[in-house]
Amino acid sequence: MKTFDEITQLISSEIEQINWSKEPRGLYEPIGYVLSLGGKRIRPALTLMACNLFSDDVQSAMNTALGIEIFHNFTLLHDDIMDRADVRRGRPTVHKKWDDNTAILSGDVMQIASYQFVTKTPEKYLKKTLDLFSKTAAEICEGQQYDVDFESRDDVKADEYLEMIRLKTAVLLGAALQTGAWIGGAGEEDAQLLYDFGINIGLAFQLKDDLLDVYGDEATFGKKIGGDILCNKKTYLLIHALELAKGNEAEELQKWLKLDNEDLSDEKILAVTSLYNRLGVDTICEDKMQYFYSKAIANLEKVEVLDNKKHELRKLAEKLMFRND
Repeated sequence: MKTFDEITQLISSEIEQINWSKEPRGLYEPIGYVLSLGGKRIRPALTLMACNLFSDDVQSAMNTALGIEIFHNFTLLHDDIMDRADVRRGRPTVHKKWDDNTAILSGDVMQIASYQFVTKTPEKYLKKTLDLFSKTAAEICEGQQYDVDFESRDDVKADEYLEMIRLKTAVLLGAALQTGAWIGGAGEEDAQLLYDFGINIGLAFQLKDDLLDVYGDEATFGKKIGGDILCNKKTYLLIHALELAKGNEAEELQKWLKLDNEDLSDEKILAVTSLYNRLGVDTICEDKMQYFYSKAIANLEKVEVLDNKKHELRKLAEKLMFRND
């Protein structure tokens, strides 16, 4: 069994060999740039790790894994435009380094490239892999639309938010694991359990992201702390704060939500964070994160392979749960 570090080294090596030095440079150079920024490579790693549970030949799932990673990075290019995000992984986003049109068009090419890699999946598993990949791609767009819709709503419920992050984040983790399991030769029950493991880890992962955006260290998180607060993003924390705040606390929260003064950005972050602390929404978020993490581990335990083979996936789940970036 390969370790997570060994798997990510293999993936990084393969990504470095992809030639983006093509014309027109203005189209392909941003793709090489964003893929060179690294990231955790979690999604392609999950594909190969799931494959490795059932087969020693992880290379057979490499093209599928690369397609999933390129697709994920394509979504980031477009998300960063929609969110007006300036920084990704500690570096300028593509739309800031170039412009919006470049990020849109380069992202489009990345989506096409992702399918070109996924179509190299071994023929035996190609149709169901493509079907799942296409279904997942549509679900991610649905999740993004819900996220956009939530911006103009003040009545978003916690369950709606969880469904949004399931679509926007978790389904790609689930698909990465399920396709890797198929290519490794897993039965349908084990492949489904790994999909469910990915869904639950994805939900816990996004809740952790919500926490880190408020309570993380900017030096390790890779983007500005408090960004969600500044743009009034409907996170699990804010949704619960809106439900729990009463009287003076509700008035104070609404005052900061209505504020549109960049000069008071730091004050807004401090004030809303203080409200979160008083309302205990950080603990509510941590408890829900632990709930999904426990469900994920229960899914993994049921997969019918030797227990020691699941060690790396358990370790990765724990790392994602307790990460600081």
